[in-house]
Amino acid sequence: MNFKIKGTDGKARVGELILKRGLIKTPAFMPVGTAATVKAMLPENVKALGADIILCNTYHLMLRPGENLINNLGGLHKFMNWERPILTDSGGFQVMSLSGLSRKSEEGVEFRSHIDGKKYFLSPEYSIKIQKTLGSDIIMCFDDCASFKSKKNDVADSMRRSMEWALRSKEEFELTNSGILFGIQQGGIYKDLRDESIKRLLDIDFQGYAVGGLAVGEPQAEMFKVLDSTADKFPNNKPRYLMGVGKPDDIVGAVLRGIDMFDCVLPTRSGRTGQALSRRGPINIKNSKHKKNSSPLDPDCNCYTCLNYSRSYLHHVFKSGEIISAILLTWHNLYYYQELMNDIRNAIINKKLNEYAKHHEANQLCTEQRDEIEDFWVLLDGVVEEEAPRHHLLSRVPEMDDLFQ
Repeated sequence: MNFKIKGTDGKARVGELILKRGLIKTPAFMPVGTAATVKAMLPENVKALGADIILCNTYHLMLRPGENLINNLGGLHKFMNWERPILTDSGGFQVMSLSGLSRKSEEGVEFRSHIDGKKYFLSPEYSIKIQKTLGSDIIMCFDDCASFKSKKNDVADSMRRSMEWALRSKEEFELTNSGILFGIQQGGIYKDLRDESIKRLLDIDFQGYAVGGLAVGEPQAEMFKVLDSTADKFPNNKPRYLMGVGKPDDIVGAVLRGIDMFDCVLPTRSGRTGQALSRRGPINIKNSKHKKNSSPLDPDCNCYTCLNYSRSYLHHVFKSGEIISAILLTWHNLYYYQELMNDIRNAIINKKLNEYAKHHEANQLCTEQRDEIEDFWVLLDGVVEEEAPRHHLLSRVPEMDDLFQ
């Protein structure tokens, strides 16, 4: 691994993370391919949109189809026809989200599959073994993620357990030389716990560092407060990854605070539920005002969807339940995210990130009502399956449905 910083603007950095399977331009957004597929997209399309790396999930792949089957078929890259780098989540967040289906100990987590109820045990060592068997390029430590509502004592216990698991993950990782390993900071919204976590991670020494335990229900201001006191305490010469954060304004704010990498299901999940993201804010294609609108989603967007289809058509195929609706809206959303990251990188190089951030904020819809909907989304972002039935829940609150464009 080689990480080069090519430019800075305040705490923000433009860099290149060079791995065996390719170069990752940072700040980078990683589309989520939970079960070895970015939903509604072909791998070659994701590549053409500009994604240098995608994320896959250990928990889902160990349950179905199984890491050994994937390995026997040539590894995860060949299995899913993706030649560029892959980061694998450790599975820690998913098993912790199983609530009544899991039981935690110092050794690991015993849980029942959400698919068939079969019992499994996932430990730091086993998580690392699975990720290596899959052939991951960036491997994540197995960690324990406390909820936002947890008491401080519980968050402290969770963080210290994560640090013990980080050491065990590193020891297992070093048994064979493949991929690179990121440590994960925990500690909730508590500065003293976050500082303790960083110190212990630095003592263990990793090739990259992630900020975990955010985007779990805390207000944006709390998340930024954590990043203000956290990001620049990581080594300057190693990449920094904010896990599970992907709302555009969150990304811009996190880059301002020194974060390099992001992932989130938001662009793909939104695409499947009739939501398009744009420079001017979200667009709810379900809204009846688009029924006769011949305009593209975004007149300034050069994605395949915007160059070829009208809002009227997209409204029609979504209402008709056609598969092409998810394809076209996801295509647009992923293109928007790659353009967002490209704009951010250019702004940093030109020392204009603060100016860009103000312009971006002015263009986004920022009403109290929209914040209520975004808070509503947060409740669903922690579910085990990426396929959150958010559209069904929103349908119970019809007055919310028209608050987006």
